Amino acid sequence: MRSAPLLLPLPVECCSVPDLAVLVVSWNVRELLAGCLRSVQASLAGAGLSARLLVVDNASCDGSAAMVRQTFPEVQVLALEENRGFAGGSNAGLAELGLFTPPRSAEIGTPLSGGAVGEDACPPYVLLLNPDVEVPPGAIATMRSYLAAHPQVGLVGPQLRYPDGRPQSSRRRFPRPGTLFWESTPLERLWPRNPWVRHYRLEDRPSEIPQEVDWLVGACLLLRTEALRQVGSLDEGFFLYFEELEWCQRIQQAGWRVVYLPQVEVVHYEGRSSEQVPLQRQLYFERSKLRYARLRFGPAWAGLLRGFLLTMYAWQWLLEAGKWLLGHRRALRAQRMQVYGRILRTGLRGKV
Repeated sequence: MRSAPLLLPLPVECCSVPDLAVLVVSWNVRELLAGCLRSVQASLAGAGLSARLLVVDNASCDGSAAMVRQTFPEVQVLALEENRGFAGGSNAGLAELGLFTPPRSAEIGTPLSGGAVGEDACPPYVLLLNPDVEVPPGAIATMRSYLAAHPQVGLVGPQLRYPDGRPQSSRRRFPRPGTLFWESTPLERLWPRNPWVRHYRLEDRPSEIPQEVDWLVGACLLLRTEALRQVGSLDEGFFLYFEELEWCQRIQQAGWRVVYLPQVEVVHYEGRSSEQVPLQRQLYFERSKLRYARLRFGPAWAGLLRGFLLTMYAWQWLLEAGKWLLGHRRALRAQRMQVYGRILRTGLRGKV
């Protein structure tokens, strides 16, 4: 009979090093967070793994931090005073775990990768989880065993599934310049099977077999601490979206492989935090896309992409206005016009 996992709520000061650390960054999804933590604890217990669990609460207003302290006293909580996004929350958690020391300052527009990772008493693996993920028994142990057996792999991720069992697309190639004009834009809705998006989402490869990929959607990622030592923290210039893409690029540039492991399946409710703020969600996505384009392909491509995106939003605003004038679902049309109009007024610049 396997023993229950050792859950360490405080910084690791003793000689016993846990098998891994589990980091969950959460914002205003208290019930989903509770389900996530229960599933993690059950998965660890079934495998007899020791772990240090940390929840970073991004200034939630739904009592998430208090719920964790009361219901999961063995889980450490880091309650931030402001919402720092996924990258900022993850970096705060990694620093709290002692896995790197944040740099004192970072030049705007450059990846925040200067942190030095501590060598002593660090778990060999770190599991980054979204709070809207449920981990089945055996999932964590299987991913950990894969990394242990493949020392050249720096990061591994599972097959994501919706609650009804449908698969989610989570494996990707790095985008080409043209991909950014077709993926998640009105052009994709007009031509959903276009070759740029199919190539980007690896639709030319079967999803049922393990494979090396360029990057993985960041809902559930198991990272080797040694790789983290080399690449440093996530780039906080990406408040939300594209941060795991840029991180995986640095991981590969450091000589590590990124692997998709479909025999591990986790449930992902997808977007339950960001859907609470649809305007900010849209702005975060487009601004992160522009930031990535500038860092990867240069300011000229980023400027061209900005003009294209604003043109698309102006077109969508006119379509919604026409439908509103015709009396078709006016409340919905008015809401969308408000979102698109705000985006156009910002010019996709500045803070949300």
